[in-house]
Amino acid sequence: MLLGWRSASSAAIHPVKTNPALAAEAEPPRVPRNRLHYHAPSLYHSIHVAVTLITPSASESRSACAAVLANLRPGAPISREAAIELIRCPDEFLPELMAAARAAKERFKPGVITYSRKVFLPLTNLCRDYCGYCTFRRDPGDPGAHTMTPDEVLAVARAGEKLGCTEALFSLGDKPELFFPEMRKTLRRLGYKSTLHYLEAMCELVLRETSLLPHPNPGLLSTEWVARLAAVSPSMGLMLETTNITLLAPGAAHDNAPDKLPIKRVRTIEDAGKQNVPFTTGLLIGIGETLEDRVDTLLAIRDLHERYGHIQEVIVQNFRVKAAIPMAHWPEPTRGEMLRAVAVARLLLPNVNIQAPPNLSAPYYDDLVDAGINDWGGISPLTPDFINPEKPWPHLDQLRLRTEAKGFSLRQRLPVYPEFLSAVTSKPGLLSEKLRVAADDYGLAQTRTAA
Repeated sequence: MLLGWRSASSAAIHPVKTNPALAAEAEPPRVPRNRLHYHAPSLYHSIHVAVTLITPSASESRSACAAVLANLRPGAPISREAAIELIRCPDEFLPELMAAARAAKERFKPGVITYSRKVFLPLTNLCRDYCGYCTFRRDPGDPGAHTMTPDEVLAVARAGEKLGCTEALFSLGDKPELFFPEMRKTLRRLGYKSTLHYLEAMCELVLRETSLLPHPNPGLLSTEWVARLAAVSPSMGLMLETTNITLLAPGAAHDNAPDKLPIKRVRTIEDAGKQNVPFTTGLLIGIGETLEDRVDTLLAIRDLHERYGHIQEVIVQNFRVKAAIPMAHWPEPTRGEMLRAVAVARLLLPNVNIQAPPNLSAPYYDDLVDAGINDWGGISPLTPDFINPEKPWPHLDQLRLRTEAKGFSLRQRLPVYPEFLSAVTSKPGLLSEKLRVAADDYGLAQTRTAA
């Protein structure tokens, strides 16, 4: 659908400048369901507008998509307008869109698709956010609620080391001690002030005692905590997910999830950029956002990368239905939606690593290569995907065969991408020393035989 924009009043639309610091602390606004959040080109400008939906004819859609495809310039990022036309292109143009995206990927990193061999460490699944699509989070006392001990962390890391893993992915709920006295008690017993203090210590433990390199996904961070975690991990991550604040409305995907306010997440990503920390982020599609929202989320990421140059990877992740979630009856994104989102991500970000998890797109995951990805993300030979436990990762031999069938070689990388290594190795200390040992001459993982 084309969007015919008109303001809520009769006045012309003008973005309203907001104070990011104040906005980040504000309570998520409750937005009427008949209004949409418009994301202007400047990241911190926003305005609420009513929309008139105009359904283009089939011939108009074909004509617009064909015109955009015909005018693509190799290596040049596409505009918002072009991205919106392409992300809703008719099926007949999907092969041409994917071919353009694959060609853009080949100009960026030809001949190779990478992955990171990892262990997944769910440090704690207690979380103060209640996202409608999540089965990872728990309340204290729920079946499966758990905070790993240092011995458990080290045991998994050492087992992964024997299997040739080089990444220790730490996932955890966002500051659960602020919500749950049980978590505060657990932290006191372990000897730490906060979940972030405990995460910092466990990253340092893995770094010191194994050859694995930590990659934490800790949720929102202050400037100080970005710096502290960067001292014990070569990269870190936070999914932006979406820039649409209406998803915080009652009954929406981020209802009762205060840490999912987009401007708060942008601020963490921006703080990492100011400190030159290699950063992974991305979008989650199929949680109630529009096609335009998907483009605007990618544009917000592009804006951050253009200013700071620190976005090492953008993940395009598709929502998958699970039985025990509020969104259990929500429609999943189609194969075509996923392929369009990946292809548009590649054309918007032609010189950024684009990843899509293969386990969430089985059995057609090898089609994602044709849509322009250059990385499969983390794959574990040991631990499950604790975020999507019902979707096992493909066996590495199968992943290699299907990647090679598409005409690419499969290479193992480190949690930090080769082009970002110097940002970390230029600083003295244990982390830099471990990275130099782990990296080969191309900045990828040293090839070694698993025990």
